[in-house]
Amino acid sequence: MFQAARSRFFSRVAIVLAIGLALSACRSTEVLNVEPSTGRPLATPVSLGPVEERGRSELVLDAATGRILWQQNANELRYPASLTKLMTLYLLFEAIDSGQVSLETPFTVSAAAAMKPPARLGLPAGSSISAREAATALAVRSANDVAAVIAENLGGSEEAFVQRMNQRARALGLSRTHFANASGLPDEAQISTARDMALLALAVRQRFPAYQGFFRLSEFTFNGRRYEATNKLLGKVRGVDGMKTGYIRASGFHLVATAERGGKRLIVVVMGGETGRARDARVTELLETWF
Repeated sequence: MFQAARSRFFSRVAIVLAIGLALSACRSTEVLNVEPSTGRPLATPVSLGPVEERGRSELVLDAATGRILWQQNANELRYPASLTKLMTLYLLFEAIDSGQVSLETPFTVSAAAAMKPPARLGLPAGSSISAREAATALAVRSANDVAAVIAENLGGSEEAFVQRMNQRARALGLSRTHFANASGLPDEAQISTARDMALLALAVRQRFPAYQGFFRLSEFTFNGRRYEATNKLLGKVRGVDGMKTGYIRASGFHLVATAERGGKRLIVVVMGGETGRARDARVTELLETWF
């Protein structure tokens, strides 16, 4: 009996070691939440698995019922790129609703925020932008400098704001999402899925109906310059009224689109498009199919 138990024990150890070796051969993302000033861990490291660069993922959600109508690779890890800004906007809208700031509150632009790479508004260090203008710039232009401005002004630092982003992600049930910055600029620890992005889009719509107008804008003007929306389906595909695009080289082209026809509302997520045009065509195809 002892020999049999011992044999079973070592067999299990061998299986665990084999699985570990197999996983180590895959590219994986190890997420470690740390306190920004000390570097001390805030939580146990969570290994969420391999991330496929430019991997295709799709999901169609009935926004009224929460029912998933179509999905493909919807739980596979991807780099969210500027879809990240949906969470940055969520926390901005939350701050406005709680009275922490108003739409007219000026946000100061730091030197670090001013140096963020495009897309951006080109805000000079020391200048300011109102919360209303910041929300518009994020929803319409996907400005990276503005994402950092919001993070620093609401969180004290972008690192502290990111901690709040991750806390809110857990609270919303985004179980395979981890944020490393407020913009979606390249970072191997910045990961999510089509499912989580659909849930986030639904949460933004359900909790903040008063701010959905930001996502409907096809253009805006700031400091005398006109900016067109990155969401090219606005005004072109019937019923589309938001939400957010995303792109970095490792992610491919993303789009979370919201649309309503005949009282039925859908949220469509396509991640990893080869081009912006191909991504838009696939979102349009999914909308036509499921409406």
